[in-house]
Amino acid sequence: MPGLRSTDSWGGALRNMTNNTKLSEPVQGVIKRITTYGRMIKFSHTIFALPFVLSAVVLAFRDYSLGIFDIFWIIVAAVSARSAAMGFNRIADVGFDRENPRTMNREIPAGKLSMASAVGFVVISSAVFVFSAAMLSKLCFYLSLPVLGVLFGYSYTKRFTQWCHLYLGFAISLAPMGAWIAATGTFSWGIMCLSLALMTYIAGFDIIYACQDTEFDQDQKLFSLPSKIGVQNALNLSSVLHVVSFGFFLMVYFIFDMQSVYLATICLIGVLFVVEHKLVNPDDLKHINIAFFHVNSVISVILFVGILADELVRRWM
Repeated sequence: MPGLRSTDSWGGALRNMTNNTKLSEPVQGVIKRITTYGRMIKFSHTIFALPFVLSAVVLAFRDYSLGIFDIFWIIVAAVSARSAAMGFNRIADVGFDRENPRTMNREIPAGKLSMASAVGFVVISSAVFVFSAAMLSKLCFYLSLPVLGVLFGYSYTKRFTQWCHLYLGFAISLAPMGAWIAATGTFSWGIMCLSLALMTYIAGFDIIYACQDTEFDQDQKLFSLPSKIGVQNALNLSSVLHVVSFGFFLMVYFIFDMQSVYLATICLIGVLFVVEHKLVNPDDLKHINIAFFHVNSVISVILFVGILADELVRRWM
């Protein structure tokens, strides 16, 4: 197609121009460094929780006024908190990551990032989170350090409890509640239901993801549900958690008096939960990445789009 060739030629010319400038190497070095940090913390996985944060913000708009800077700092807080937690997890698990064939090529064990660089990243991300919380309110600032403690604590749960997946879900479920508190300064049972939906949703698919490391976890005497109760039983529990998650999504419909758009949205999410579990066979785990990365990211985005569309329908019709 002529349009595509034109775009490619323009992109090639831009790359050649960039390569011929004195700043090209430093700029490329910075971009490469940022990309490496992004891979270390799997920045793309932010999409699992961030839509829940934005959903809480949309629901808060019903009764509270929010400025653009409030939304900005809520997003910064959510992203920086997750970045700090993931960076800390990579540091805490570096010894296991070196031994696990699935993870030995991660940035720290592979030598792409030094331990000092990773520690610096966690310190900076944590500072950004605390600062963004302070920009939102004193209450958010006071809560920011305990929240970091909860997030960092997850990295050690696999060493002593098979319920580490639920702890992870709980830690991430603080995000929509935190966004609601930042937006309103109050607690809400409705948003608690959204947080519990996120908690059970995250715990359910983390169990699925952990099935990949069943033998490694058993060999290293690490605790995970697949390694302790078997892959089939773990997948069954994951299914139960996702049924519970669907139930909490449904409760949000009644508590917030949502419209038919949201109801259709959670019905679609229910279908995607079924698809996710159909993809994973205890005797053949090759589709785990499709279930984990693709289906789950779609669920999160669909939820936010559904809540936003539902609110727009409420206001305009």
